[in-house]
Amino acid sequence: MASKQILLNAFNMNCVGHINHGLWTHPRDHSTEYNTIEYWTDQARTLERGLFDGFFLADIVGVYDVYGANVDITLRESIQLPVNDPLLLVSAMAAVTRHLGFGVTVNLSYDAPYLLARRFSTLDHLTRGRIGWNIVTGYLDSAARAMGLDEQLAHDERYERADEYMEVLYKLWEGSWEDDAVKRDKASRVFADPRKVHKVQHDGRYYKVDGYHLAEPSLQRTPVLFQAGSSGRGQRFAARHAECVFISPPNREIARKTVTALREQLVHAGRRPDDVKVFMGTAVVTGKTETIAREKYADYLSYASREAGLAHFAASTGVDFARHGLDDAVDYGKGNAIESATKTAEQQGWTRRKLLELFELGGRYPAIVGDPGQVADELQSWISETGIDGFNLSRTVVPESYEDFVDLIVPELQNRGVYKTSYSEGTLREKLFAEGDRLPDRHAGAQFRR
Repeated sequence: MASKQILLNAFNMNCVGHINHGLWTHPRDHSTEYNTIEYWTDQARTLERGLFDGFFLADIVGVYDVYGANVDITLRESIQLPVNDPLLLVSAMAAVTRHLGFGVTVNLSYDAPYLLARRFSTLDHLTRGRIGWNIVTGYLDSAARAMGLDEQLAHDERYERADEYMEVLYKLWEGSWEDDAVKRDKASRVFADPRKVHKVQHDGRYYKVDGYHLAEPSLQRTPVLFQAGSSGRGQRFAARHAECVFISPPNREIARKTVTALREQLVHAGRRPDDVKVFMGTAVVTGKTETIAREKYADYLSYASREAGLAHFAASTGVDFARHGLDDAVDYGKGNAIESATKTAEQQGWTRRKLLELFELGGRYPAIVGDPGQVADELQSWISETGIDGFNLSRTVVPESYEDFVDLIVPELQNRGVYKTSYSEGTLREKLFAEGDRLPDRHAGAQFRR
């Protein structure tokens, strides 16, 4: 029986401080150059050299203003502020790569579906089918206020609106243009057959659309659909729409339970349990020997900011930990931010002191530290014990964290037969699932095809 092949995304964001906060101060770190094209194209080349499946780009709309009820530490430590638009990076990185996929986060709460559909179709054309969309509904009240609202919708209602948003997009991507609508016939002066291009008419609770999709069909039509909700309502949304799900569990047991529940939801939704690839967030610090890796990790710790990590987590839960003593019991309550993050913190009984311990590398993802053999052992262990399919590898010190992984860990995984030695041809969806470029017939979006 062949070993399960590990999938890998690099996890980054168009900003200075993403997950492992404070490391921008390390003398070898280049993340302050996030606003240059070369910073991104160099990383894309490195990832393609390492045969990474994708470059997963996070994003937020709004700022982290929960901790201390201000943005002071957010600005001092550049905790995802400033943050630039991730979509605009893709064309440059696609131009210097041939196979690397791109999963880009866009918050649907503040974008009209009609225009978002065109942006992703455009990128699917320009990348020759390598684009994916990480669907988020948002969780920051600061974003709602910045967009002219008093507050954001309640957690579950955000998903109700998102379900309708997806229906509009499927109608545009899958149903507006038939497969043979585009003729490109110069002799007959027919670019597209009017009989095969259809107006989308949608009149729903949240959205109203009366128009034609502005883009002709791209290779994938619908981008590969990523989603990161682990709450009950988030998992139901994922079971209907997602093709890749991103989780950030604190331990193996919670990871296994999350994956099992998701796969059960998929079956209830009429899909196969393996119709979704599950990626777990992690950080890796490695070296040629264990001693070198441990020394590097200790070096990183001296620059990391635990408090910045806590400020980030405060926004995720809606809890101002600055108001709590180190060992005070925390009343997590019923917030309106990331429900799964709040639930986990409450179940684990995390105090401010415990959280600061967890965030020693400046972020909430477990760090795997060791030589190539030790790191590979740990990665394989997570795969076999939890049922995940791969990892979203967060950056630590840029660019060396990705370079170290490509130069040291990738060959070790290849030698063990658990990582590809070359890219397969085709779109991002075909590479991930080997079932073609388009959504499978059992996916909810397929019902909107002509």
